Amino acid sequence: MTRPAPRGETPEALAHEIRQCNACAAAFAATDTGHAPRPVVHLSTRARILVTGQAPGARVHVSGVSFDDASGDRLRDWMGIDRVTFYDADRIAIASAAFCFPGYSASGSDLPPPGCCARVWRARVLAAMPQVDLTLLIGRHAHALAGTPHRTVTEAVRNWRDGAPSVFVLPHPSWRNTAWLTRNRWFGEEVLPALRAAVAERL
Repeated sequence: MTRPAPRGETPEALAHEIRQCNACAAAFAATDTGHAPRPVVHLSTRARILVTGQAPGARVHVSGVSFDDASGDRLRDWMGIDRVTFYDADRIAIASAAFCFPGYSASGSDLPPPGCCARVWRARVLAAMPQVDLTLLIGRHAHALAGTPHRTVTEAVRNWRDGAPSVFVLPHPSWRNTAWLTRNRWFGEEVLPALRAAVAERL
C-alpha cells in the first residue's frame, strides 16, 4: 500500500525516509546471502533525467552507489556521458524499481526486485520530482513500471519510439546481454543515437 506523501515533500526528505526502510529485512535474511536491507537511491530537485533500473546488484549493495559496476559503465556509454555527469545530482536522479539488492537465487542469479518497493515508493518519488522529463526504464522489471504491453524485452525495446523522446525502454546493460546486443544491432544503430540526443538536450 502506498504511503501518503506529505504536501510539498522534498526529494531530500523522501530519500532519507527511503534509506531507513527495512520492510524486506526478513525476506533478505532468508536468502543465501542473508543480507540486511540497504536502500540505494539518488533523488534530486533539479535533475531532468531519471534513471530507473531493476535493483542494485551485490557490488552496489556494498558501495551504496547506483550503477557502480560494469553495467553502469555500459549504461553511461549508451547515454554518451561520463561518471562525473552521471553522478551529478543536479543533472541525473536514480531510482530503480527496487532500492535494495534482492539476493541470489540457488543458480547464482539475482532474485527479482521485490514488488512492494515500487508499490510503496514509486508514486512519491515521481511526485517529488515533477521537473523530470526524461525517464530511462532499464530491464524488464523496470519496463513493468510503465505498464508496457510487450511480452519480451526485445519486443519492448523494438517499440522504443512509443515513449520517446520522454521515455526510453532499454535492455539491461549487464554483460549477460552482450549476445543480445550482438544479435540486435538495430539497438546501437537506431536507439542509441536517439537516446544520446535526448540526454544531451536535457543536460
